[in-house]
Amino acid sequence: MYVLILDDDELIGDLLETVVASAYPGARIQLFTLLQTALSSWQQQPADLVIADWNLPDGSGLDLIRAVRLTSRDIPVLMISGRADRKSILAAAHLGISGYISKPFQIDVLHQRLAELVPTSVVHGNATSSLDEKMEAACSSAIQLPGQIDTAAVLALMEKRDELDARILAEQWKKEPALSAKMLEVANSASFRRSGTSIKTPREAISSIGVAMALNQALALSLDIAGKLACPRLADRARLEQEQALRIAEAARTLAKKVGDDPAPYYTAGLLSRAGELAALKVLQNHCDQSGEPPELERIDSAITYWAEKLGNKIKVQWHLPLDLRELIGAVYFLSRSNVSRSKLVMRAAALLAAEQAESPECRTLLRRLGIESKEKGQDDARQPS
Repeated sequence: MYVLILDDDELIGDLLETVVASAYPGARIQLFTLLQTALSSWQQQPADLVIADWNLPDGSGLDLIRAVRLTSRDIPVLMISGRADRKSILAAAHLGISGYISKPFQIDVLHQRLAELVPTSVVHGNATSSLDEKMEAACSSAIQLPGQIDTAAVLALMEKRDELDARILAEQWKKEPALSAKMLEVANSASFRRSGTSIKTPREAISSIGVAMALNQALALSLDIAGKLACPRLADRARLEQEQALRIAEAARTLAKKVGDDPAPYYTAGLLSRAGELAALKVLQNHCDQSGEPPELERIDSAITYWAEKLGNKIKVQWHLPLDLRELIGAVYFLSRSNVSRSKLVMRAAALLAAEQAESPECRTLLRRLGIESKEKGQDDARQPS
């Protein structure tokens, strides 16, 4: 399924992408901020769903709707606009739109409207496609990680949003890779387009996009039913992967403090280090939903082994992660012998410590290169009675 979104507000566009990805798992989503680029894309490849704003820097979203209706009367078209007057709504309706939602919109209302707009056959595409075909398709679509984000908990936070700030939300969500990843994706997407600078921690990301937008993104993610792994085997494996990511994050933060570095980027890198594995599990759940057959443990292992790295690399680009943060994540899995970057040594050592390989030759060598083992040994010797 292919969805075209046209909105010149970057943060609203990113929020729409999150809601659409939640409503249509595996959909390929294209965001446009200019009418002319959206029209060119439509002419090259018509979409299965079009979502358009009205007022744009180079024209009106109504022109895109006219182009869509010249091609097809059946493709769903949803207009989302700040215009709420009767005259505007009737003008859009006259062009044959499928629905009209006024800004600011309610996330749950939009999610429900999207679920009603597109037939299940279009959403799922070829339900008989193989798992490998679904994995391959996921590498070119909007990827969201599975999570157990509670809608009621997010709504409770929204009730007291005036009491919240970036520090409080970042602390609240620090054990949720899906939320941390989404905050970084949205903030970096807007930050790169505006200034070319990068954002490396969830707290910075929430400060950048604002508490209200962060809560809206969280609510959109919480409505992603497919993101909640229903298959017990997949849910258990996801829990293990998330626990391992948290162990790496905690170990990296501890080591970073010992070498005198800011621990925040290290913790973020550790938290996101299992993104590829979690994405693979979500695709496995989608495949399970369509086939009705839960995957065997061996199939889960082989899918993660083959696809986690590919999905992880796609995610790093999709989320607009800064290069140094991507490299920290990569160091969790591999570090060349010639690498002398302290930050990467920290991440690789943290991964080994989290895997309970503290006594392995590689881990001991890394700690020695960081000067941690010798310092701690000296402290231990000093405590010994003479």
